[in-house]
Amino acid sequence: MLLASLHAFAGDMEKNREREAARAVMMRAVPALAGTPEKLNLEIIEKENGHDVFETKSSGEVLTIRGSSGTALCRGFYDFLKKNHMGMVSWDNKDIRWPEQLPDTALRRIVSPFRHHYYFNVVTYGYTMPYWTWERWEREIDWMALHGINMPLALVATEGIAVRVWKQLGLTEKEIQEFYTGPAHLPWQRMGNIVNHDGTLPASWHKDQIALQHRILHRMKSLGMTPVCPAFSGFVPQGIRRLYPEVKLHRLGWGGWPQKKHAHLLSPEEPLFLKIGNLYMKEWQKEFGKNTYFLADSFNEMELPVNQGNAEARDNMLSSLGEQIYRSISSNNPDAVWVMQGWMFGYQRNIWNADTLKALLSKVPDNKMLLLDLAADYNKTFWRNGMNWDVFKGFFNKPWVYSVVPNMGGKCAMTGVLDFYANGHLEALNSSSKGRLAGMGMAPEGIENNDVIYELVTDAAWRNHQEDVEQYLENYCRARYGNYPDTLKEAWGLLRRTAYSNLKDHPRFNWQMKPGTRSCSVNVSEDFLRGLALFVNTRGLEQSPLFRQDAVEMAVHYLGIRMNEAIQAALEALDEQDQENAEKCMDYFRKYALQADSLLEGHSTWRLSRWIAFARSHGASTKEKDEYEKNARRLVSRWGPPVDDYAAKIWSGLIRDYYLPRWEHFIQSRLSDKNPDMGTWEEKWVRSTGISPAHRPEDLIKACRQAVREAPPLPASLKRKAAKSVIGNWTSATVSTEWSDLEWPVSSADLEKLRGVRFVFTSGNHALEIDRVELLGNDKVLVRDQHAGLAGKPSRGIFYKLSLPKGIHANNGCSLRARVRSVGGKDSNGKLELVKE
Repeated sequence: MLLASLHAFAGDMEKNREREAARAVMMRAVPALAGTPEKLNLEIIEKENGHDVFETKSSGEVLTIRGSSGTALCRGFYDFLKKNHMGMVSWDNKDIRWPEQLPDTALRRIVSPFRHHYYFNVVTYGYTMPYWTWERWEREIDWMALHGINMPLALVATEGIAVRVWKQLGLTEKEIQEFYTGPAHLPWQRMGNIVNHDGTLPASWHKDQIALQHRILHRMKSLGMTPVCPAFSGFVPQGIRRLYPEVKLHRLGWGGWPQKKHAHLLSPEEPLFLKIGNLYMKEWQKEFGKNTYFLADSFNEMELPVNQGNAEARDNMLSSLGEQIYRSISSNNPDAVWVMQGWMFGYQRNIWNADTLKALLSKVPDNKMLLLDLAADYNKTFWRNGMNWDVFKGFFNKPWVYSVVPNMGGKCAMTGVLDFYANGHLEALNSSSKGRLAGMGMAPEGIENNDVIYELVTDAAWRNHQEDVEQYLENYCRARYGNYPDTLKEAWGLLRRTAYSNLKDHPRFNWQMKPGTRSCSVNVSEDFLRGLALFVNTRGLEQSPLFRQDAVEMAVHYLGIRMNEAIQAALEALDEQDQENAEKCMDYFRKYALQADSLLEGHSTWRLSRWIAFARSHGASTKEKDEYEKNARRLVSRWGPPVDDYAAKIWSGLIRDYYLPRWEHFIQSRLSDKNPDMGTWEEKWVRSTGISPAHRPEDLIKACRQAVREAPPLPASLKRKAAKSVIGNWTSATVSTEWSDLEWPVSSADLEKLRGVRFVFTSGNHALEIDRVELLGNDKVLVRDQHAGLAGKPSRGIFYKLSLPKGIHANNGCSLRARVRSVGGKDSNGKLELVKE
């Protein structure tokens, strides 16, 4: 009797805690509520079959929200807010129009079709969140609660706990430091992609991150969320060999990184694997208390450390690894569930098939595993390789989460299929192969972009019926800005038919990529330009903070297309050694780049100054602050190398201080017949500190409209009828009479239907001799053609065949590399043309 009473008391306390935590979220979202708390009535009710539910009703000036958790209450409040066109909350911005008198509304009851509402990607902790402070985290958790997220990934302080384990084992400080990367690159260290890259982690970092994680977990759990926390995935410092000389380690390479930065995976057959996993869980729970869900990823975009041809050995290794990871997670917590990201299930079908995945899962109890089917949008609209729940037979009775990856690298450019994000989950819900579908979520690599997609996906997760996307966009705009004028309706129609009608893997302008790149992967159609202009010139919404933010994004996309045109024309002028026109094109590029940069100074998040301020806020000394700034700069620029220009942010500061001067350096070097040596230039910028002064327009909307009005297409006199297939050239500044490798960037979009490359001699007294040509993807050779060739007089062109096997991806970039030399002297100029089917 007493025990039952205690349980009931504890349950009431938990309900009270979640209710008041939810109330606090609502007060922060709508400060006007603080003056009339009696007009907000919140009640906790039971879940329906384990799924969250909320009810809303407004009557007699009192809004009543009943929800099955703190998160469900917040979702109900936000649903009421949007349904009645009272406002919308973005990440660092919002537009709230709370009325003096609440309208009476009928009872609205919504039951989620999913148990779990998942959020985040491991790499979001690099591309967006590595240096966040508690203030920014608090806003993010509020955003999660309002959008109905109840299962966020919570990886802060992963290393702070691991360092304790390494020290208990006897590793030295040097051996530990050599294992880790700078903070912005930690996601890839956690997944075993790289080690020892761009910085170290001082003790002050671990102390601050552990304190931050306490606050994060406390707030998440106070709202009824079930966070997914880190576990041991098998990666160990190389120094472990000093302590255990006979231990078996697998060296895993990724993306062409040098061997010294390769991770070591501890063989699952080693007793040490379970020992380290146990120690990690023990230390984590000692610091943060009990948790249920723990993430461990061991083969992100990597080959298996076993002969693929030996199916028995391969499957034995995988089943052993799965068993050991689960045992290490559950040894100190029998209720623990292993969570695993499933990006590789669609990305590496050459490795992951029904047999290999079944082997990995075979020794893990069904109810102790949760698979994140990370990228259903890629399966459906980009790879078109079938849905994973069909290919993997409902994931072999393991619970799983339907998820999408609406962003790569935190890139800002618009992309994605709105109709799919609205209704794609219905295919999973209604599939005969859905098995134990348990949740829906999204795993963007970076956030604070493409707001419409995040609203669409989080709303869809609370719905099990078809959505009319045209009607949805009207409701979206009325909630977001307060109205839906005809010009805005027409603009959204155009945006939906262009940029938001297809998914670009890595949407980047050419000026965001390695200098010399010509093509881009952003929609540059006339209809898209018209949609952007119509949006910016919509009247009557100027007072909305979210309209001002979105108008800046639209205007900058417009200018970005003009910048793209100018760069393309400048490179075409270079092909013909036309210095005058190349310089004129660069004048246009500079004008539009500085305009775009100025507009972005008025954006709430798209600013390099904000990114660097977050990084420097963590340093305990000037030296540490400079190191953190360097690491933050590297991630949004060089990244590696060998990974280059992956994050591709459209940010103020980054445009005026990096993209613009980088291209000017490249073009001027080429005009002066010099090798631009971009690597040295880029590294100098990465290691610099501070940002140049900026100008923000007083009237943002006026400035946006003026910028669009004064950015017509490039004059016809500067455009040439150059083949769109040209990807680069060679000049006397880049070739030598000795054999050397030249490399040119290639857009991943160019891989489709690729047949080969043609070297076309254009001028000079000396021919170019070619030994071999290679196409590289993720810094690995995808295909090679080796034979002697000569581009020059009288033979002006030579062809190299590059037929790609199906299913090839270049997620981290691709390029063309040729071994060449000039014959008899360096006076040789020419261009390279891709040849497609």
